[in-house]
Amino acid sequence: MYIKHLKDCLEFIAGDNSHLREILNPGKEKIKINYSLAWTMVKPGEKTLPHKLKNSEVYYIIKGTGTMYIDNEKKLVEKNDTVYIPPDAVQFIENTGEENLEFLCIVDPAWIPETETILKDGR
Repeated sequence: MYIKHLKDCLEFIAGDNSHLREILNPGKEKIKINYSLAWTMVKPGEKTLPHKLKNSEVYYIIKGTGTMYIDNEKKLVEKNDTVYIPPDAVQFIENTGEENLEFLCIVDPAWIPETETILKDGR
């Protein structure tokens, strides 16, 4: 049995400027999964930098409200919403609420640095 508590995962500032705790990644742990799982937090009034992944990604919102931007679309997101982000889509999320925006990120296949591009100019 493999159990990992969120508080035991190191928090750091990710390339997209979010606060991130990597929970599961088969490239870093001896677990037999093909995806990676991370907890992410964006503070009120902040947003992540535009970025894209070569792989698909799913966000599951666990706390707060915000606006999700994917390519030329934007939608309000809130607790219990699930967002599918297709491969190579330009994406970022903005916290429009008064509390921290927290969500889980699932990347399949598992996230590795080479699959992510941070777009400082939004393109």
